[in-house]
Amino acid sequence: MRIAMLAPIAWRTPPRHYGPWESVVSLLTEALIDRGVEVTLFATGDSKTRGKLHAVCAQGYEEDHDIIPKVWESLHISEVFERAGDFDLIHNHFDFLPLTYSGLVKTPVITTIHGFSSSGILPVYKKYNRRAAYVSISDADRSPELDYIGTIHHGIDLHQFDFQPNPEDYLLFFGRIHPDKGAREAIEIAKKSNKKLILAGIIQDEAYYRQHVEPHLDNVQVSYVGNVGPIRRNQLLGGASALLHPIHFDEPFGLSIIEAMACGTPTIAFNRGSMPELIHPGENGFLVNNCNESIECVNRIQEIDRSRCRNVVEQKFTVGRMADEYIKVYRKLLESPPVGEKKTEVEK
Repeated sequence: MRIAMLAPIAWRTPPRHYGPWESVVSLLTEALIDRGVEVTLFATGDSKTRGKLHAVCAQGYEEDHDIIPKVWESLHISEVFERAGDFDLIHNHFDFLPLTYSGLVKTPVITTIHGFSSSGILPVYKKYNRRAAYVSISDADRSPELDYIGTIHHGIDLHQFDFQPNPEDYLLFFGRIHPDKGAREAIEIAKKSNKKLILAGIIQDEAYYRQHVEPHLDNVQVSYVGNVGPIRRNQLLGGASALLHPIHFDEPFGLSIIEAMACGTPTIAFNRGSMPELIHPGENGFLVNNCNESIECVNRIQEIDRSRCRNVVEQKFTVGRMADEYIKVYRKLLESPPVGEKKTEVEK
């Protein structure tokens, strides 16, 4: 089976620090290769893979601001579709734009929808509905206006996360510094719980950071450590007594939650989006509706068996499970191509 894996080019694949979509693409690509699938990764030139790497953009436009995103996105996407005949299937992780090329090729296209940035992008998905196959990353993140070939939860590489049975006495916020993610609420929860809080993640909203985060930073009770790489991420997640996830949007998935669980760390999350698909209250964390309920759960966090958190990931959220589910979807798609597509011979 020959797969063209289309990654975003905001960051390197895999990312050095931030880049959740690129991270998932990398994990899936390498796991597919382990299973004998021939994968050509279309990503930035500095990306790393054991498969074939094809690049037209030297590095991510978030890492080199001299790069004009739309110019290089256009070149990057067109490169995949101009070579469509070389592949049995194109797997798109680049959101809606590549769909506008899908009607020009006979090669089936599968798109993992990593979330909807707004309802304004739905017209593109609706136009190519049933011509390109869609995979959702959670049942909660499905649009009733679209058809899906399946839901496949993300998986992670457990080797990157060490189980820590005895955490330190601090809470952790790990995510974008943005109103959606609730850094301000995490600070409120920690202060009212009289707990130390460490915040880690990329600053996506500078004004929000200046107004709601920076004034509270004293490097004693509240500290911000910036955007961290895999080694520091493992240490922070494992050392926390709990991960705070007080989101203000319908989270499509939540990689940091399963990464924390892999280290044994439970999550206290606002009950929105995909959270009920990841968190089972009292088992691997708590689902709450506001800061006051979060504070109550901080005081109950010792009730959670940290080994159970790790076991949940081992059972449900491994990269191997994710790859196996995608292979099933690939085969289903190739056996019964979407409307308007021709059946393609698959290498055995």
